[in-house]
Amino acid sequence: MLTNTDFKNRLKKLVDSPENQTYLLAVSGGADSMVLAELFSNFGYTFEIAHINYKLRGEDSELDQKVVKKFCEKNNIKFHLYQVSEKDQKPENSIQLWARELRYHFFKKIQEKQNLEFLVTAHHLNDQLETFIINLSKASGITGLSGIPSNDNHILRPLLDFTKDEIYDYAREKNIDYREDLSNKKSDYLRNKIRLEIVPKLLETNNNFLENFKKSASYLNQTKDFVQKQILEIENRLTIFNNDHKILSKQKLNQESDFVKFELLKKYGFNQEEEISKIFKAENGSHFFSKEYQLTVNYDELIISGKTEDGSWKLDHVEKKSNEEIIVIEKFDFLENQIVINLENIISDIEEINKNFDWNFDAEKISFPLRLRRQQDGDEFYPAGFSGKKKVSKFFRDEKISILARQKIWILTDRENSVLGIIPFRQDRKYARDEKTNKILKIFNEK
Repeated sequence: MLTNTDFKNRLKKLVDSPENQTYLLAVSGGADSMVLAELFSNFGYTFEIAHINYKLRGEDSELDQKVVKKFCEKNNIKFHLYQVSEKDQKPENSIQLWARELRYHFFKKIQEKQNLEFLVTAHHLNDQLETFIINLSKASGITGLSGIPSNDNHILRPLLDFTKDEIYDYAREKNIDYREDLSNKKSDYLRNKIRLEIVPKLLETNNNFLENFKKSASYLNQTKDFVQKQILEIENRLTIFNNDHKILSKQKLNQESDFVKFELLKKYGFNQEEEISKIFKAENGSHFFSKEYQLTVNYDELIISGKTEDGSWKLDHVEKKSNEEIIVIEKFDFLENQIVINLENIISDIEEINKNFDWNFDAEKISFPLRLRRQQDGDEFYPAGFSGKKKVSKFFRDEKISILARQKIWILTDRENSVLGIIPFRQDRKYARDEKTNKILKIFNEK
C-alpha cells in the first residue's frame, strides 16, 4: 500500500535530508507522475515540474499538457514546457529512443539553469518487471537484470517499490486528476506487448508475484553491487597506468573469464560480446570506439582514453603535441674543451620516465643548434650497443613502449634533423665520444 509515510521513508533511503534538496519532477500527466507530484507537494519539498508535449496524439497530447499545467498553477509550482516542433526532426522509426533523448536533454538544461540537483521520475514496480523481461531477452548481464536503479547519477525513482495498482488506489483516494495514455493499450512497441500480454499471465501464476519479484530484484541489486566491487579490484590489479588515460594489461585480462571481460569493458561502453572478442584478436594499433571512449590495442596493452572538453579524443590530443620543439644549445663554444648540460633543468616531463642517463658526444661531429622534439615519421639512428641502423618506431616496438608513452619521449636532434639519441633510452653511436674526441658535449639527467 502506498501512503505518504511509506513514500517519505522511501525517499529518505535514496537521498539524505530530502527536505533540504532541490528537485525537478518529470510529469507526463499519467496517474504515476501525477501521484508523484502530489506526494512532493504534500511534504512541501522544493521542486519544479517539467512536461513535454510530443504532439504525437493530437488533442490527447494537449489535454495531458493542460492537466499538468493546471496542477502547477493550483499548487504554485514552476512549470517548464517543451512542445515538439518540426525542428526536432521526429524520426519515422525509433520514436521511443528519440523521445527519451529529447526529454533528458530538456531536463538537464532546466536543472542546470534552475540549480535543481535531482531529477525525479515516476517509474514503479510494474515498470521494473517490464524492464527485467526486456533485458532478459537481450542477454544484458547482471546489471540489466537488476533493472531500473532507484538512484542513478542523481536521477531518483522513489516509486519503484510500489505497484501500478497501489498508485492508482492512491490517486482515487486523494481525488488526483490524471490522464490515461491510450497508446499504452496498443501492442505497437515491445514494452507495451510485454505489459499487455506477458505480465498479466505472470501475475496469474502467483498472487504474490510482484512482491516476490521485488525481493528478487533487491537480491540482484545486492549481487550486482558485490560483483562491481570485485570487478573494480580486478581492474585495479590489471591497471598499468591510470592518469588522463588508462592502460590495462591485455594479456592478464585475456586470462580472466568472459564474464569479467564483459563487466570490466562494459563500463567504457564496449558491451557487445562480438566486439569484445574482436578486441582481444585485433592487430597492434587497432582502434575501437564507444560513445565516450576510445580503446587502442598496443601489443600487450589496452589503452582507454576519453574525450577532451572540445569533444576530441584525448589520445589524438596527446599526438598533436608532436610539433613541440625545445632548443638545448644554440652553439658550442670551441674555446671550451667540455660543456655539460643537465636536461632536468630544460624539460620537466622527463621525470615520468624516471631513468638516469649520461651521454658524451664528440662536439666536432655535431651540427648545432641541438633540439629536442617528438618522434617523426622516418626517424632512424644507430643505437649505441647495437650494430647497424634502426628506425625509431621499431626501437619503440622492441622496447615495448606504449603508443601514449611514445608521445612523451623526446628525441635529441641536430641542425640536419639527425637523431642523436632517444631520451633517456639510447644515444646514437655515430656521434658518441671516442678516443679521438677533443671537444666533449655532456648531456645527462640525474634524479
